[in-house]
Amino acid sequence: MNILPRISHFFIMSLLIAFSFNSYADPALYKIEKNGVNSYLFGTVHVGDASMKGLPKNVTDAIDDSEQVIVEVDISKLTPIEMQQRSMPFMMLTNGKTLQTELSKQNYNKLKDYFAKKSIDIAMFNSLKPWAVMITMMQIEFQNAGYSDKTGIDKQVLAYAKTKDIKVGELETLEQQLQMFDGMDLLNNEMIEETFEQLADIETYFIKLVNAWKNGDMKTLTDYYNKSFDDSNYGEISEQVMLINRNNNWIKQLTPRLANEQLFIAVGALHLPEQYGLLKQLQDKGFTVTRL
Repeated sequence: MNILPRISHFFIMSLLIAFSFNSYADPALYKIEKNGVNSYLFGTVHVGDASMKGLPKNVTDAIDDSEQVIVEVDISKLTPIEMQQRSMPFMMLTNGKTLQTELSKQNYNKLKDYFAKKSIDIAMFNSLKPWAVMITMMQIEFQNAGYSDKTGIDKQVLAYAKTKDIKVGELETLEQQLQMFDGMDLLNNEMIEETFEQLADIETYFIKLVNAWKNGDMKTLTDYYNKSFDDSNYGEISEQVMLINRNNNWIKQLTPRLANEQLFIAVGALHLPEQYGLLKQLQDKGFTVTRL
């Protein structure tokens, strides 16, 4: 979801976008239908720049046609202070552990050098889990490139729903999202190594993926999915923890509702493709899925 290292995709809510909606084909929007009840599924990106303001008309029309908007987590109901208070307990190391004890000497030194070049003392991160430090790195790079979650699609969907007085629901809590990262603790070094690798190849892990999302190019998004979640130990575990488990849980929640309610579902774009993706799982449940 993220653009993007696998893990940052889900917390910072990856998949960046940096172009005006008026300048390209619309991102992929799907109609989900069964027994005459229509709902919508929209693969989103979570951070972007000022040029992306304004949802495509087919998206706003779909929201208008829905009884409720469903997102991963409804962050609009949380203040920045509440977000921090609820997040910090999950981000902090305990039992005498430090960032240095959780990483190899080589990776710790790479982090130290990275922050030193930005005039930041790594000591300020000593009590944070490696994934929390990685998130800080991504936030720095996003901000330097002019991107922010303030102009992300999710926030625009939530804001539009509010103006229309449409009820908002969520598929999981903030705490559930944060707990997900603990499932990756044994792969701290692999996580940091991949972050550095992908930051060093922005063309592959940013520009191409951005272009695919903005054009609704599901083939390229699927190719990226398979490249990210390969058959390595890290690829398989991260796919299971961050995508498969969550998709399966969401399908259990959504299936009975989609048969009776008109919903607009907005989730990170990488939750849509492949055999465990929402599109195929919904089709397997007897829903008709149509690209709009």
